Amino acid sequence: MINVQEFSRTLITNVERVIVGKSSAIQLAVIGLLSKGHLLIEDVPGVGKTMLARSLSRSLNCTFGRIQFTPDMLPSDVTGVSIYNQATNSFEYQRGPIVSQIVLVDEINRATPKTQSALLEAMEERQVTVDGVSHKLPEPFMVLATQNPIEYEGTYSLPEAQLDRFLMRIDLGYPALRDEIEVLDRQQFSHPVTDLEPVVSSEDLLAAQEQIKTVYVSPALKEYIVRLVQSTRQHPDVFLGASPRGSLTLYRTAQARAAMAGREYALPDDVKFISPYVLSHRMIISPSARLRNVQAEQIVRTILDQVPMPEPERERISA
Repeated sequence: MINVQEFSRTLITNVERVIVGKSSAIQLAVIGLLSKGHLLIEDVPGVGKTMLARSLSRSLNCTFGRIQFTPDMLPSDVTGVSIYNQATNSFEYQRGPIVSQIVLVDEINRATPKTQSALLEAMEERQVTVDGVSHKLPEPFMVLATQNPIEYEGTYSLPEAQLDRFLMRIDLGYPALRDEIEVLDRQQFSHPVTDLEPVVSSEDLLAAQEQIKTVYVSPALKEYIVRLVQSTRQHPDVFLGASPRGSLTLYRTAQARAAMAGREYALPDDVKFISPYVLSHRMIISPSARLRNVQAEQIVRTILDQVPMPEPERERISA
């Protein structure tokens, strides 16, 4: 049995050798890894989105694939193609960049919806289908997609079906003054990611992913999760609320956060901490609310204040 707390601490510490001053974002990325989910990183260029993906893959000793989305990309540029081999008189599958364990999809909103849809099967079913033949993706498998929230020219909005398949939406933000000075010091001679060594294995990650499923979630906490998700569907400023996949995601990420804290049980605080990152991108704000510049994260935090938290099961915790 793997110690998820020690596994997470080791992984986070190693990634922090490259990503300075962003412990919360790294913790969220590790929660995503443990929950077998995918991350949408929405932030301006140059804050470390690519380095986060590379640091995770190097720390885990996983294969790394990078896809730079552009408007002229085709789905086959993502999934791969079948090429006829005259020597064997048969078609052979030439793998695309999606066939990796950690995949960085850079500027996902620059590709057309047709190309974006090539990711749907990979993200949900962990396989790609080319010419009617399905090919399993390696395990572990995680997509980290980036998009620039400022630049809108030449971009395509992500469809709701694809947004729903991202476990969380996070951002890194600009570093603080001292952190940015430390970045300069660390990169004086070379980038620290080039010297980053694996500290855990992909097999350890697979074991940790199974281990978090044993974390206890009380019936009251399950009800709290569902009430939060249902409240997003009933809020007057929300046109379309979170789907049942949102409930499942809150459930699993709460288990992951509890295991990372060394607990065998999840608490309401786990759900409350993770909810803005899990639910915000799953909601469609009503036109009238958009005119008032209402943000999805504001709505989630309002719901968290309104829905009563359940009391912890003291006898289970003391046990």
